Amino acid sequence: METSTLLPVAQNSARLPVWIRVLTGYLIVIFPVLAVLLGIRMVMSPLFLQFEYNRPGFPDDFYGFTREDRLDYAPYAVTYLLNDAGIEYLGDLQFPDGTVLYNSRELGHMRDVKVVTQAAFTVAWIAGILAVAASIALLRRSHSRAAFRMALRNGAFFTLILIFTVIILAVFNWEFFFTTFHQLFFESGTWVFLYSDTLIRLFPEQFWFDAAITIGALAVIFSLLALFTVRMMRRVAA
Repeated sequence: METSTLLPVAQNSARLPVWIRVLTGYLIVIFPVLAVLLGIRMVMSPLFLQFEYNRPGFPDDFYGFTREDRLDYAPYAVTYLLNDAGIEYLGDLQFPDGTVLYNSRELGHMRDVKVVTQAAFTVAWIAGILAVAASIALLRRSHSRAAFRMALRNGAFFTLILIFTVIILAVFNWEFFFTTFHQLFFESGTWVFLYSDTLIRLFPEQFWFDAAITIGALAVIFSLLALFTVRMMRRVAA
């Protein structure tokens, strides 16, 4: 049933109006981008911090942070990345003994991370609005609804392939994945810290591994929901 509904659109895509081909192509390409960025935003939350620091096996801080200390200090870092405050938001934080929470090197990196984070979420908002507009345009006309279903299905499959590839890379060669990611977005050497630095004590590599896997899992869930939606739309259209 699904094949007979969707394949003619794919096979005869060259015969479709240009605007339909452009919109469906956009939806296919942007689906994994939006799925990953939505997963990132969901991970950047107090709920994920609570889960991560309370889960069995999460590494203790060799220099003395308790779980409660991490839950107290870590939200400031996440909040800084999402708000409009300057770096003084973190620079003014102090330990009970009056020493600063973050040194100048850590503050410089957090400033860089904020630039990347807010640029990514700005892209997500714009791309998301365009995706909604493209979807509405396709769904408003009966002859383009099958193209929308095809775009949603192919975007979901594209995302699943991409995510499983990345997860395999992360699981079997985490160091390469972690290093390559930072080299893509940050100047060399600016993201390397001492184990005694606050950023490492709050967010050890295990935290980032778990975050990457969680983001991938969320993207998979979004893709499966999209495929389920396509199936339901087919039944309604039948």
